[in-house]
Amino acid sequence: MPPIDQITSFAANNPVGTAIVCASALIVLVLAFLVLRNLIRTIADILRKWAENRPAEDILTIVAASIATGVSAQGMWRFSGDVLGFDGPLRLLLFAFIEVAVITSAVRARRNMRENFSAGIDGIAVWALTSLSAVLSAMDARSLAEAVFRLAAPLVAAWLWERGMAIERHRITGRSRINWRLTPERVMVRLGLAEASDRTASEVDAHRRLTRVALAAKRARALRAAGASERRMRRALSKLDRAMDQAVEYTGLAVDPTRQEALLSQIGALYNSAALMDLKPPVPWEPEQEEQAPPALVGQTAISASTLDPAASSASGTKTRHQMPAPRPSAIDDDEDEDEVEVLEPPAQTADPAQRAVLYRAARAYWDRQIERKFVPRAADIAKETGLPLATAREYRALWKLEPRAHALLEAAYNEHGERDTGTFPAIEVEARVLTANGASSS
Repeated sequence: MPPIDQITSFAANNPVGTAIVCASALIVLVLAFLVLRNLIRTIADILRKWAENRPAEDILTIVAASIATGVSAQGMWRFSGDVLGFDGPLRLLLFAFIEVAVITSAVRARRNMRENFSAGIDGIAVWALTSLSAVLSAMDARSLAEAVFRLAAPLVAAWLWERGMAIERHRITGRSRINWRLTPERVMVRLGLAEASDRTASEVDAHRRLTRVALAAKRARALRAAGASERRMRRALSKLDRAMDQAVEYTGLAVDPTRQEALLSQIGALYNSAALMDLKPPVPWEPEQEEQAPPALVGQTAISASTLDPAASSASGTKTRHQMPAPRPSAIDDDEDEDEVEVLEPPAQTADPAQRAVLYRAARAYWDRQIERKFVPRAADIAKETGLPLATAREYRALWKLEPRAHALLEAAYNEHGERDTGTFPAIEVEARVLTANGASSS
């Protein structure tokens, strides 16, 4: 007899029992509905509280990793039944032990990262166990495509977990874990297809053309100094002339003072590269020496003492002369003439920073005016015109005379007339304005 006929016959023979069973079933269904609805609401509230302060990418990462972990667990279910021979409750209890270990290691790694800012050994365990699960799942695959899929699913879950960890680490510490040496940006810069700085295309092109002029000038000067043949000199000068024509045409070199200064600075650096061998930079780990008084002030103190005590001057005069080193002869290193009159008492130093700034600007303006007239003023001239102390004027002049224009005037005067840097003198007069630096001039 079919089941429906049995139920009908039982209801006809036992109407009271059937009513009790139906009422009990209805109560059970209502209770099950209420429990299930409360359970769904509770789970929804928990998920809502968990997700309300989390960004969407973290939620999607967890969802995708959970799906990938489920795929890996399904592969381990088949592996435990087909390969290991597990069946029934034993299979249900043991098939996903690797996935449970992966989740445990991931939770421990996240807690360790929040406390110590590093996943530690648990982060390595996540990747190791994930790879093991992927390999075991792929070993029971029935085709190559299924094997690739079984291998990919756990690795995708591990990758999503790793990216979630990296985002949280950056959010907590404010920095990334490492800086890769090989990135698309570095490759593009290395190949010359991208610019490392924020310069515009016109600035990059102008710098390249000015550098080409400076290198061509250095090459021609080196060939001339080496006594190269006329053919090589003619080729080098032709290359220099061509680079100069392009720089004037495309960079506005003839009318742009900034570009002119940049070109002169490059030429000055290239021409004096050999001077780097003679530099004596300070040793950073050398113990600090006690500051000594400047030589000018020592000499002035000795002169003042001699005027007050003639007997002491006769005794100390010889010692002072022996202590002062003799000046080294040089074309452009002597700031003042040997016969320049020393000031016995230096002017009082100005304590006001604003006043010092005013004096500095006045001295700079006077220097620029004299350089425009092709004169290199002495430190005494600067001190007399602006009211600066002589020692301060010497310091300023020692810095300013190394600038390309002043250096070119000093070199030109020495090369043409043999005049050393002994004060004010006229530079070489030329019919038209040309760019000169470090003794190089157009013939």
